[in-house]
Amino acid sequence: MFEILEKKCLNPTVTLMRINAPMVAKKAEPGQFIILRTDENGERVPLTIADYDRENGSVTIIFQIVGATTEKLNHMNEGDCLQDFVGPLGRATHTDGLKKVAVVGGGVGCAIAYPVAKKLHELGCEVHAVVGFRNKDLVILEDEFKAASSKFVLMSDDGSAGEKGLVTDALRKLIESGEQYDEVITIGPLIMMKFVCQLTKEFGIKTVASMNPIMIDGTGMCGGCRLTVGGETKFACVDGPEFDGHLIDFDEAMARGAMYKPFERKAHEDVCNLYKQEVK
Repeated sequence: MFEILEKKCLNPTVTLMRINAPMVAKKAEPGQFIILRTDENGERVPLTIADYDRENGSVTIIFQIVGATTEKLNHMNEGDCLQDFVGPLGRATHTDGLKKVAVVGGGVGCAIAYPVAKKLHELGCEVHAVVGFRNKDLVILEDEFKAASSKFVLMSDDGSAGEKGLVTDALRKLIESGEQYDEVITIGPLIMMKFVCQLTKEFGIKTVASMNPIMIDGTGMCGGCRLTVGGETKFACVDGPEFDGHLIDFDEAMARGAMYKPFERKAHEDVCNLYKQEVK
């Protein structure tokens, strides 16, 4: 069993948890993920590793409350134990040899972008972090990004935090001002990553996008996380989750992801109603 050591609300829909998982912490690297179950009857849910501490054997996850399992998970507290916490899975972010990188994150995807920026910073890479949110109430990890980057740009859709606009606006401004990047790493909503990749392709800058499609087994056997990359079928759980952003078929990925949203909403509503009945 995997004990919840810490629980923190980052904003109204996003929660941080630090889990006691020494074997996972021992091998974890930025870009990898875990699969957890809240209880023996729970579904398998993939969550990217947001941070890890090899010394105390803990792994940090950050999740958005969008479905039944994340709702259940959010009702668990410090001292409770998860049924399963398997990982690290997937391929770690390639960081060797990079001298200057722009890390572009959006929304809860910033929880995935942060450990990448942190690792690059620790390796001596010059990191420019560009992060975007809908409004100031949804901003997460601002101080952490500032500590892990030499240049930090905060964007918001309504201008209530940082500068008003999209992350692509900020990235274009940086590139056109003369900044030259070895690589751009983007993590966030599919539509955001699609337009980041279109922008960097215009300037011929290598770009890596972190994909998080539907996953079940995490070993490449179920095929649920399949993507089309460069005209070939890839599986995010074993071939990724990071791929060449200029080769990803984002439209296909968005269409496949949207197929499950009605089921996700219904499951979430059922769990919420169950908790409301228990409170009564």
